[in-house]
Amino acid sequence: MEGGGLGRHWGSSPVTLSPLPAELRIGLTEEFYVGKSELRGYGTAVRADQCAFHSSVKLDEFESSRILKVTPSQGELPVMQYQLSDDIPCALPFHLFPMLERDPTGRLRIYLKLRCDLAPKSQALNVRVQLPVPKGVVSLSQELSSPEQTAELQPSIKAIRWVIPRVQGGSQLSALFKLEIPGLSSSSLLEVGPVNMSFELPMHTCSGLQIRFLRFTAPQAGLPHRWVRYVSHSDSYVIRL
Repeated sequence: MEGGGLGRHWGSSPVTLSPLPAELRIGLTEEFYVGKSELRGYGTAVRADQCAFHSSVKLDEFESSRILKVTPSQGELPVMQYQLSDDIPCALPFHLFPMLERDPTGRLRIYLKLRCDLAPKSQALNVRVQLPVPKGVVSLSQELSSPEQTAELQPSIKAIRWVIPRVQGGSQLSALFKLEIPGLSSSSLLEVGPVNMSFELPMHTCSGLQIRFLRFTAPQAGLPHRWVRYVSHSDSYVIRL
């Protein structure tokens, strides 16, 4: 732009303003303790032995208010990982009651009763029970307590795989396996087990840790959907026989 008779030229260079980064504030259970710190209140306490945070998490409000501040990126982000080794506040989700014996024909009979100790309104999904069996097994017959269950002998790893799509809290299921094992001996029984289980528990946290609130601040118009889903997955759930 030219300014009158002075012949002076005024110019401007474009300036790019970077938007402020979005921030997610996550409020955890207030009575959440790490390590051996003393209890501060009267609510239901959740204690973790140790926890680790993602590098993008700011912890300036964690000690005072149990609030995590995150500048999220696209995709999944493991905000916090924590570990409990003792004093789990809720009962274990499953208990297994096994019985082993020889029948009159010399076959090995393995009877398993699986009890789900979740609340009656809760359920476990995709339950898989893997039971190692003696290496000499040649055949398997089975009796399962409900038609939706399946079981098979996996010869490559010498184990029985028992699959249960859904287990309601407070219920019991059972399976009877009859194994044909030539030359079955007392030492063969030592090859049975331990049982390894995998499962998924929707809307359940074994630690008791909860999300109090989610608050998302973004400079652009329109906020993303905010929702919380609790899911517990088994990692190493081993039951010795």
